[in-house]
Amino acid sequence: MSITRERLIHAIDGEPFDHMVVADPAAGPRPGILLFPNVLGTKEADFAYAEKVAALGYSVLVVDLFGEGKRSTRAEPDAARYMNALKDDRALLRDRVNAAHRLLKQQEGVDPATTAAIGFCFGGLCVLDLARSGADIAGGVSFHGVYDAPPFPNAMISAKLLVCHGWEDPIAPPEATVGLARELTEAGCDWQIHAYGHTGHAFTDESVHMPDKGLAYSPAADRRSFKAMTDFLSELFD
Repeated sequence: MSITRERLIHAIDGEPFDHMVVADPAAGPRPGILLFPNVLGTKEADFAYAEKVAALGYSVLVVDLFGEGKRSTRAEPDAARYMNALKDDRALLRDRVNAAHRLLKQQEGVDPATTAAIGFCFGGLCVLDLARSGADIAGGVSFHGVYDAPPFPNAMISAKLLVCHGWEDPIAPPEATVGLARELTEAGCDWQIHAYGHTGHAFTDESVHMPDKGLAYSPAADRRSFKAMTDFLSELFD
């Protein structure tokens, strides 16, 4: 197996978006996976994670939701500006995640009937909003995501959902997690939540070490959540 990266510039309403396709170009039709990055936008860590997922036998599209050149770093005073613009307009976010799903299904080597999505932090919210929109993904995985529902009714949720959650996450406290479970239950969704004790936000991100703010990498939760995702995707597609 030879995993490659290929940039994919795609325009929406005349604005370019800079995605990355990570896959084995010699493989035949296989399930396609959307990967939605965190608050900072696409970066090397996302491409490296996508390579791990592609090695499991999938074609991965690392999604740019902000637009070409719109990236930030934690050192910036307004690192969340691009994310916040979409969180403030959930209809626009819904449209962009669905546009990414349509793009994934158009890729050579992707079986358009077998797709799923994974996402980290803000990307976890994107997975949930894609499912809430009624998209025909088989399933989705949220890692240390954001759980608040959009300010409009959900469509019928047909996707199965796996939520990998740090129990001490200050961005998604227990009441928010219980609220998500209630929402998904009422939507008739096939859902599961894996909660990791003594674990905060950003537990898959090796670059994060802010335990005083409840944000820190956890090797154990990272390993366990990757295994949970692997099993979940196998259940969807094998």
